[in-house]
Amino acid sequence: MKNISKINLKTSKLLYVPVLVFVMLASSCEKNIDLQPFNQVSETAAFQTPALVALSVTGMYEAAQIGYYANPVTPAYRGYPFGAAFVEQGDNRGEDVVNTATFYQLTYTATYSTSSANNVNYWKDSYRLINRCNIVIDGVKTAAAAKVITDAQAAIYAGEAKLLRAMTYHELLVHFARPYKDTPGATHLGVPYFDLPFTTAAAIAAGFATGRSTVADVYTKILADLDYAEANLPLKAAMTGNAKITRATKGAAVAEKTRIYLHMWNMDKVIEEGTKFITGSLAGTYSLTADPSGPWANPYGNTESIFGMENSATQNPGTNAALAAMYSPTSIGGRGLVTMSPIVWRLPTWLVDDKRRSANMITFSSNVVYTSKYKDPVNKTDPSPMIRYAEVILNMAEAYARKGDVTNGLTYLNMIRNRALATPATQAYTASTFATNVAMLGAILDERRIELVMEGRRWPDISRLQQCPYYPINGIPAKIANGAPAGSLFTLGTPYTGALGTPAIPYSDFRFLWPIPQDEINANPTLAKQQNPGW
Repeated sequence: MKNISKINLKTSKLLYVPVLVFVMLASSCEKNIDLQPFNQVSETAAFQTPALVALSVTGMYEAAQIGYYANPVTPAYRGYPFGAAFVEQGDNRGEDVVNTATFYQLTYTATYSTSSANNVNYWKDSYRLINRCNIVIDGVKTAAAAKVITDAQAAIYAGEAKLLRAMTYHELLVHFARPYKDTPGATHLGVPYFDLPFTTAAAIAAGFATGRSTVADVYTKILADLDYAEANLPLKAAMTGNAKITRATKGAAVAEKTRIYLHMWNMDKVIEEGTKFITGSLAGTYSLTADPSGPWANPYGNTESIFGMENSATQNPGTNAALAAMYSPTSIGGRGLVTMSPIVWRLPTWLVDDKRRSANMITFSSNVVYTSKYKDPVNKTDPSPMIRYAEVILNMAEAYARKGDVTNGLTYLNMIRNRALATPATQAYTASTFATNVAMLGAILDERRIELVMEGRRWPDISRLQQCPYYPINGIPAKIANGAPAGSLFTLGTPYTGALGTPAIPYSDFRFLWPIPQDEINANPTLAKQQNPGW
């Protein structure tokens, strides 16, 4: 990969490990301080003490949260891949938000290129994170062999790294590769897969020659990482404070497996993994909050959030990667760059008195709907929500419905929907509501859009539903025109049938996929022959 050359290899024994002294510095000071003495540690030293090992693991999370944005004037941070970018990009590739300005316009209108910043830096920072994970996996093994840390602690650290690595590879797949069912056996091209650290010139040279693995192969390795993480990570109960949500746990690994198996169309395995939360090894560990606003009212201390990236007033990717800053209207201190779309706001299955339309969840500005899931545009302390228990429940509901089990499908669907209803006794779905399991499936897919709106999950669903036999999505759906939407478009009472100024893009169109960055193509002759067709 081209960006592994960012590792400053003064000698073959030097590797890039962020020591994160700057965690304690205000972001406004970072650009004025030369961090070079603090962000390099020799390979022989980086894993020689328990404190340095722990710091290297913290640096891995830093890579997931902050990201690097190649600003032509001065380096900046935009939250690739998990600080905020995966939410913002996942939303803006779909139709359930409206981009109000030019900030996400290339993503929103699918007018990106091999050199446009968002998709290029998504790729680069994802592989930077993967390399950090590989460095940690290799380093803690060495540290354990040298008795610097215990084998048990090394396994936990490796589990954290493998969970992040698995989640990163999956994000790369949903943006840069066609979905699992595109070919029988998923034999089509995925993304380049690396599981060794780039800490030597020889390793970097090998990286430059590596091509894309198949989608099936990458998914197999993702699942191996998640199985390891589940086996070796601690339960949430073993963690304290914010770490219950912001550090990897068994629950996070299992939750991610329900997501992965859903993308692989393996419904039996979705149910098998999800059942661990109900009656298995994770029973009682997580629960839905009584009100749908619960995860957002107490984002670091609720019972529903499973995994998310921590942000604080002094440690965040900056305004342009803070979810509250970008998604909140200017009237409350945000930039108002992304609104909810009338397309989802006016879904008939989203009842008018649903609690997810309340002031706890929604902010109106000039009659335009903004999410209030992210509440701190000033200090930017909102975590980035990587996965919630609500999604696990919806994954199970969908899996049961697709298997024809309407009893369990209804149970899990209503677990999510009923807590948001004004009067569940009269408004809840019943067995007589749906004529078939297929009709129920349609309600579940609507519920996903309502419950997970503005959490970055729309594009992954659009990607995997291309081959849905009942509710297929052909490519990228048409959207409200890029630009500030009129407040009149949000009037409830009927589904939205108005103008769609951003046209649909068919699945067969090359723009359905992001291109591999041009500088990667230039550096790697193998990848040059494997660019996504049309780019």
